[in-house]
Amino acid sequence: MPSLDNVFWQSLDGPHRAWSVGTATARRYAGGFSPIAAFATPRTPDLEALAPFCAPGERLYCADWDGPAPAGWRVELEAFMVRMAWHGEAPAVDASLQAVPLGPSHVDAAVELATLTRPGPFGPRTLEMGDYLGVFEHGRLVAMAGERTRTATAREVSGVCTHPDHQERGLARRLMQVLVARQLARGEQPFLHVMSANATARGLYERMGFRTDAEMVVRVIAREG
Repeated sequence: MPSLDNVFWQSLDGPHRAWSVGTATARRYAGGFSPIAAFATPRTPDLEALAPFCAPGERLYCADWDGPAPAGWRVELEAFMVRMAWHGEAPAVDASLQAVPLGPSHVDAAVELATLTRPGPFGPRTLEMGDYLGVFEHGRLVAMAGERTRTATAREVSGVCTHPDHQERGLARRLMQVLVARQLARGEQPFLHVMSANATARGLYERMGFRTDAEMVVRVIAREG
């Protein structure tokens, strides 16, 4: 299995470099994309290098470092998350699932669903980061899943969420199975992130075929000023 260590940096300084801004030691996704930052050496993050690319008070997600924030920065939230990698066979895809590719015309609906369900950092341009699929009922987006960060050999399943009125139907799981099958067919390693405390989601992903690869600190940080 390819290494997923410092995977956000691998994405920002690799396949998604054109969508990022920063330096040789610190990068972040450009405005409108998922607000994620990463560092070449995550346990000693070069926040000084990142500062010119962040507006005061702008909240960014980053992983793999702890300890006090340096002068000029504050930690607004700290928790733990688990990175899980796919170890199963190619999943069966439900041919009856009416999955719609999400594109520019669906940005408002996707942001609305993500704001309601909070699947992780999501922006109006996140749909451009990979394949995103959704299920619509009566004109409303009720479930979606997609691809966020990526490396040369791996791709993240992300944005997995279902409207509270449509849960317990397996919609998000079936969307994920479509994405995982596509990734495996492309020769990519599927992976995802989930909060450590979300035992329900972790159990679902394990039953699907994902296995824990690492646990890490995740923080929301902001530049003061």
